[in-house]
Amino acid sequence: MRIFAAEMKQRDFIFNIIILILLNLLVKPFWILGVDVAVQNRVGADAYGLYFAIFNFTYLFNVVLDMGTTNFNNRNIARYPQLLSKHLSGIIALKLLLGALYLALTFTVALCIGYDALHLRLLFWMAVNQFLNAFILYLRSNVSALMMFKTDSVLSVLDRLLMIVICGLLLWTDLLHSEFKIEYFIYAQTAAYSLSALAALAVVFSKARFQHIRFRPAFCLMILKKSFPFALLYLLMSFYNRIDSVMLERILPNDISTFEAGIYASAFRLLDALVMIAYLFSVILLPLFSKMLKEREEISPIVRSAFSLLFFFSTTSAVILLAFKLPVLQLLYDKHIAESAAVFSFLIPCIIPISFTYIFGTLLTANGSMKLLNLSAVAGILVNLAVNFALIPRLHACGAAIASLSTQTVMAGIQTVIAFRQLNLPLKDIPYLKCLAFTAILIPSVIIFAQHFNGGVLATLSICALWAFFCALITRLIPLRFWKDFTH
Repeated sequence: MRIFAAEMKQRDFIFNIIILILLNLLVKPFWILGVDVAVQNRVGADAYGLYFAIFNFTYLFNVVLDMGTTNFNNRNIARYPQLLSKHLSGIIALKLLLGALYLALTFTVALCIGYDALHLRLLFWMAVNQFLNAFILYLRSNVSALMMFKTDSVLSVLDRLLMIVICGLLLWTDLLHSEFKIEYFIYAQTAAYSLSALAALAVVFSKARFQHIRFRPAFCLMILKKSFPFALLYLLMSFYNRIDSVMLERILPNDISTFEAGIYASAFRLLDALVMIAYLFSVILLPLFSKMLKEREEISPIVRSAFSLLFFFSTTSAVILLAFKLPVLQLLYDKHIAESAAVFSFLIPCIIPISFTYIFGTLLTANGSMKLLNLSAVAGILVNLAVNFALIPRLHACGAAIASLSTQTVMAGIQTVIAFRQLNLPLKDIPYLKCLAFTAILIPSVIIFAQHFNGGVLATLSICALWAFFCALITRLIPLRFWKDFTH
């Protein structure tokens, strides 16, 4: 009976993850590679570099907005769905309070590190956007915890879809009657996040008995106490994931700092797009693992399926993009291609270790192994700071990219080892030989494709992707039963 239940969970996981990925592939690549690239090309590397540095600065304090409530809530509601109505109004009140504290802290630190009037004006709206995004993520944590994965899939792309419409009107029509400024990009995000938050709120209200918002200190303290380990992990991960561009802008001299941050941003953009796809696995895996661990169900089939799919995705993406980095960057950008390509070479491989953390880090989170996760994140910060301080003054944006790759590799290794030891996972959950065979076929064949490349970037990339999929089938990295499960 337990084996049958595990197979059903595996089938549901495969179906829902494919639906989620397909929806995101329809929307988010156009946002990142179309709208976001168009904005940087329109405003220039310096203006976009300033935006990117401030954007990442706002990320450093996101823990105050969340305080671990989103992951705690997702895990908790997945295990005890009846608590949604009881907790909803209290957590919304807590979120509003945390939003006020976040704004105060962000502006205090910004003033201490010397942000001027322009920095502060952009910072205000970007901080508001961070609050709205955090609020949407909390609301979506309720939706996914209730196993409403299809609804959550729609909500996951709604904000980007609205941004595409708004920014498209501003960029490619005469609506503005003036030069496009980076401020307009930020305002468009504010409008899109606001509408998406209202939509997510309506979905959650339809599933819960909502009481009026009332701040209850005892309830808030209880939630914060239970959420604290999640909050600490979020804080530590935010630092080693987002501090690179901030350190570039702060460490380097003023005459090159924003330019180098802009170069880093141009190379980081494709990695960010890939990470969004990998992150989608954790959206489904966290509530799924939480419920299965509570009910003592067999998790090995889900771990194997997730690892196979993410190894295929991450390795294929890294190999193809590295082989065709110059044509891809020339397709996206008008200037500074060589500088971006050098940074790109170190950033894109990050998708492989990041993908592993979205499996094993999520599994440890579902298991409640927060102390071990936080200790591993401290190790990640130490690695990141050491490499950044050593390399940024000499290698600039390339130094920050090397720091990122080093950090992500260390984190993936630590979390994988901890997960196997804590949960007594069998070694067969990682298909070593299939991964090795797939990689051994893929790398030389893609290099041959690249050597004979003579134009048609998108068509060539598509052919390489199809070839990679065929390699995954013949090596059985992705068994045919995956697609049988999806179609049935």
